[in-house]
Amino acid sequence: MSAPADALPDDPALLKAIVIAERLESERLRQIIREFQRHRFGRRAESLPEDQLQLALEDSEQEAAAGQAESEQKNPDERKVRAARRRTNRGKLPAHLPRIETVVDVAGTVCPCCAGTLHRIGEDVSERLDVVPAQFRVLVVRRPKYACRACTDVVVQAAAPARLIEGGLPTEATVAHVLVSKFADHLPLYRQAQIYARQGVVLDRSTLADWVGHAAFLLRPVHERLFDKLKASAKLFADETTAPVLDPGRGRTKTGQLFAYARDDRPWGGSDPPGVAYVYAADRKAERPIAHLTGFMGILQVDGYGGYKVLARRNAVQLAFCWSHVRRKFYELATPGPAPIASEALARIAELYRIEGEIRGRSAEQRRTVRQQRSRPLVEALEPWLRAKLQIISQKTKLAEAIRYTLSRWQGLCLFLDDGRVEIDNNVVERSIRPLALTRKNALFAGSDAGAEHWATIASLIETCKLIGVEPYRYLADVITRIVDGHPNSRLDELLPWAYATPQELKAVA
Repeated sequence: MSAPADALPDDPALLKAIVIAERLESERLRQIIREFQRHRFGRRAESLPEDQLQLALEDSEQEAAAGQAESEQKNPDERKVRAARRRTNRGKLPAHLPRIETVVDVAGTVCPCCAGTLHRIGEDVSERLDVVPAQFRVLVVRRPKYACRACTDVVVQAAAPARLIEGGLPTEATVAHVLVSKFADHLPLYRQAQIYARQGVVLDRSTLADWVGHAAFLLRPVHERLFDKLKASAKLFADETTAPVLDPGRGRTKTGQLFAYARDDRPWGGSDPPGVAYVYAADRKAERPIAHLTGFMGILQVDGYGGYKVLARRNAVQLAFCWSHVRRKFYELATPGPAPIASEALARIAELYRIEGEIRGRSAEQRRTVRQQRSRPLVEALEPWLRAKLQIISQKTKLAEAIRYTLSRWQGLCLFLDDGRVEIDNNVVERSIRPLALTRKNALFAGSDAGAEHWATIASLIETCKLIGVEPYRYLADVITRIVDGHPNSRLDELLPWAYATPQELKAVA
């Protein structure tokens, strides 16, 4: 954002220096954006991991800040200009944060001109964000014992409060912190142990793992209830990603699968809040989603994985396929060089996405009406065009493979035209897969099938919290405490993340 006009310097040389600095920064950011685009759309061999691009962005911003600091040190006028810009752009700090006020007052209230008494006419208030580093503390519980002098066998003592780890060190809040650090912030347990050791708290990684296992077992009914509520929806998204799991018998890892089932009705203003449930499976066989989705009867939006077709044949499930996957196949063919058929297919698909961008956020019926009027003619023209092109090209080419992929899923690709609740692609659940990939990258593999199941349980609750704006740490600390204190299983709905959001927040999310 540009600085206010009255905050700009009058010195032409200083103005020129500011313009040059901002031009250099602008070019640097453009280059980073180009790298992001190449990462998102480029060929696999040319793409860079997203975290590397984030590091590049951070380094660029740090370099710019260091240059500004040096320039401001040399030129007080420039420092004033940039200070004014920061005050304009920095926004407000959250109201719920505690305020610790310091009054910086004048030495005396005697007028330096006439020696009269000064009176207060106002004040300037500034706020800065401060942080108190995480601090461990010890909660001491004393339970006095009482005996009767007349009765030698009588000893009375209050019962010990319930704990998640009987005889263990952590409070429920401590365990919640470990869970969020591992599954939301992707910090492996051995690194957490190193952080604790710097504060003099020596905890073995296996001890932290024991805490996570106890918590996962305790939270399993909540995870199951979350998944049951999602399966009661009329429409879900589904996707899966690999979950490397240690296989001691063979001395290496095996490839398990984490299936993700998500609901997000926000693009058409649905009333149900978004959520996601992950389920671990030892393999990718079609029997896995069939077992997971027992009882689900509705629309399932998926990618091209064949197991979902088996599910649709056995259960009352209607499949909606993903245009993003179709587009991706043609894009991979069009980017290396001239590819007129793939490029035209991309242009036709781009027009469908342009229409979707215009109707996002409208009601399901409004979306269906627009799609019928504008998108259906485009889709109906695309099918015969693809079939005609397939007849004139070699059937062994990647282009023929992309066309066959599209035509074999045509009915599911057209479903969004007749139902405004259906999205054009499966990107909703693909976004829910990304946090799993980050945890997987940092942890490398799960130690066992049970460990992967724990991963699915806790990640489901954390990611659902994030989708609806509920703070995961406070949520998990409260839920674990309530279960330890005997919360009945008949009232599990009170422990779901949605119960921790206000009605206004859920309405805004939906």
